[in-house]
Amino acid sequence: MTDFALLISDWYRLNARELPWRSTKNAYFIWLSEVILQQTRVDQGMKYYLNLIENYPNLKQLADADEESILKLWQGLGYYSRARNLHKTAQQVRDEYQGEFPKTYSEIIQLKGIGPYTAAAISSFAFDLPHAVVDGNVYRILSRYYGIDEPIDSTQGKKTFQALADSLIPSSDPALFNQAIMEFGAMQCIPNNPNCESCVLNQSCFSAFNSELIKKLPIKKGKTKVRKRYFHYLHIENKHEIALDQRTGKDVWEKLYEFPMIESTDESIPLIFADSAQLIYQTKHILSHQHIYAFFYTSDKSEIAGLDFKFVEKSHFEDYPIHRLMEKYLESNSK
Repeated sequence: MTDFALLISDWYRLNARELPWRSTKNAYFIWLSEVILQQTRVDQGMKYYLNLIENYPNLKQLADADEESILKLWQGLGYYSRARNLHKTAQQVRDEYQGEFPKTYSEIIQLKGIGPYTAAAISSFAFDLPHAVVDGNVYRILSRYYGIDEPIDSTQGKKTFQALADSLIPSSDPALFNQAIMEFGAMQCIPNNPNCESCVLNQSCFSAFNSELIKKLPIKKGKTKVRKRYFHYLHIENKHEIALDQRTGKDVWEKLYEFPMIESTDESIPLIFADSAQLIYQTKHILSHQHIYAFFYTSDKSEIAGLDFKFVEKSHFEDYPIHRLMEKYLESNSK
């Protein structure tokens, strides 16, 4: 084992957080945790993990569930394609592997929605296979420690970092090393202002105590252009019902529910709202590559020409999965 691997593994034994998915070899539970924790903090994802395994304690139950119920449990976590892929993958394992999670990296990576990182994580944590995980934490540690300035979002950069991680992972207890390097990035070698003085790697780290390098690494080629969008929502309800519409197509919040909406090119009130609606709330909602400017109107009309929606019973409203922007409006409206 290299000094790097030894130091980081020893650090992990002393500092690791106790997390439920670390105390199991159940590939289903490990897979759930990995999907949830993509682009999600541990403290935010914990309740979703516990709710999912409570409602679907095994893969077959998740596969047999209806997608809307899964989206409802996922509500508020964001990146809803993860939930849809989760369901499709469960069905794939049920149908092609008799409900038993495949045990090799080559099989796991063929599953819907599973890429190299997740396949390596499941292979390592569930089956003790020596496949190195490379996520944002690992990119950050390796780029700082070895002084690598190749962009992590380039094809060559990804190959370089994967090859380096593969060369470091020990054949004995690879799961421990993978957990250690990710935990080290989450707790010690953090993105901003890491405490290099207390770091066990500082004697051999290329970037230790060089604040400019620490800020610079890892390097990305460039930022993705942000798209501005303008959503105009109409809140219509009567004594017993409320108007809802389901989003369709390959767009944000696919298959989630929301109030009837018109997307426009600017902030101006849509013409079909002009004579019958009153603006009561507006907000800016930031997604990874989109900034959504949302405007919520109310109306006492039950029909608006050119707007499709259905009325649902208010008593059943909580059964419909909605996105975070809708939640923000409802929270503001309840104050």
